[in-house]
Amino acid sequence: MIRIYGIRNCDTIKKTLAWFADQQLEIEFVDYKKTPPDEALLRTWLTQLDWEQLVNKRGTSWRKLPQEQRDTLTEAGAIEQMIANPSLIKRPLVEYQGSVSVGFDEAHFAHLAARAR
Repeated sequence: MIRIYGIRNCDTIKKTLAWFADQQLEIEFVDYKKTPPDEALLRTWLTQLDWEQLVNKRGTSWRKLPQEQRDTLTEAGAIEQMIANPSLIKRPLVEYQGSVSVGFDEAHFAHLAARAR
């Protein structure tokens, strides 16, 4: 099953969930606000993605971090920040059969949908 992580009221998540619903695919949605990722899950994602791909540097949560912290952030620090504030994680994060991707990408979603059918 395709698992999608994000925040329910995020416009990109709404668009993603609508896309999968239009494809009549069953998905599991995990809301970061209700079920924040733990360190083990983040480290699993980081086996496939660089921490800089995982952190949403365009969002308000990123901009709220002090500039010095943003400038000196490491993977360990990013993990701490994402645990403390899951809104820092780029959305959507999509898991399917062990693979992980981030961001809205219809071509990638179509590929996943074809594999999931």
